[in-house]
Amino acid sequence: MGDELASLLDLLDLERVEQDIFRGHSRSALVPRVFGGQVAAQALVAACRTVPEGRLPHSLHAYFLRPGDPGARIVYTVDRIRDGRSFTTRRVVAVQHGQPIFHLSASFQVQEEGMEHQEPMPHAPDPETLPTAEETLPRYRELFLDPQVPERLLKARAAVDLRYVEEPPFGRVGRPGEPRSQVWFRTNGKLDGERDDPMLHICLATYVSDMTLLDSVLLAHGRGGWAVGDVVGASLDHAMWFHRPFRADEWLLYDQESPTAQSGRGLAKGRIFTRDGKLAISVIQEGVVRIPRES
Repeated sequence: MGDELASLLDLLDLERVEQDIFRGHSRSALVPRVFGGQVAAQALVAACRTVPEGRLPHSLHAYFLRPGDPGARIVYTVDRIRDGRSFTTRRVVAVQHGQPIFHLSASFQVQEEGMEHQEPMPHAPDPETLPTAEETLPRYRELFLDPQVPERLLKARAAVDLRYVEEPPFGRVGRPGEPRSQVWFRTNGKLDGERDDPMLHICLATYVSDMTLLDSVLLAHGRGGWAVGDVVGASLDHAMWFHRPFRADEWLLYDQESPTAQSGRGLAKGRIFTRDGKLAISVIQEGVVRIPRES
């Protein structure tokens, strides 16, 4: 396991302040607010630590209320809403400077057998045939507002091996196309020993799920995003459903599309498949997607 993955796992290892109160720190941010995937993953970790053994998350629904301050600790308070025979429900509020910045509700289920069907996995090239982020990002240096963006992105995402199937939005500026994007991802290192925990794999996937989901909105309009400066955006809400077991340290295909954008908001849907074609996770997010006045 590399230092960057160890650092990410440390980020998700919250300090327990009281029985149902936890505290976490933040990583250096690419923009002056806490990365949404971080606060969502940390909130889910807090919820997981209050759930009876043998129950795994099957869904979460969350709202981003205020921009998080990356220089301040985040306090997560868990409400134990319900413990039923099959399902458990938790509510988590993340607080900074005395104000809520994030709200999450999560449901957990005892594992059981049931009816089975799923959508087929879409076609995608093998991840090993695709360029790495280290090979891709420097090619677009001249497009970014800050020429240091490639290095900052690589540092921020060093714990995750994320590979675009086609050009990212900042590589297709001015060329509107299909509102669809695909990436392969996995952690940069294996989880073993005590860290090889299904809950942790789920929390890591939650962290990554916010990295590229709104790309499909940008692609529909030929916009490059915050790094290019032609869009102002932020996550508004986030929902995930966990269908089947998966490992975050093995390749996962994130298939993303945007059915609509309007009123300064864009909606994106994602499906995450294991490499052998199992639909593991469904994701939906709405975000602010505004065009700056000077654009």
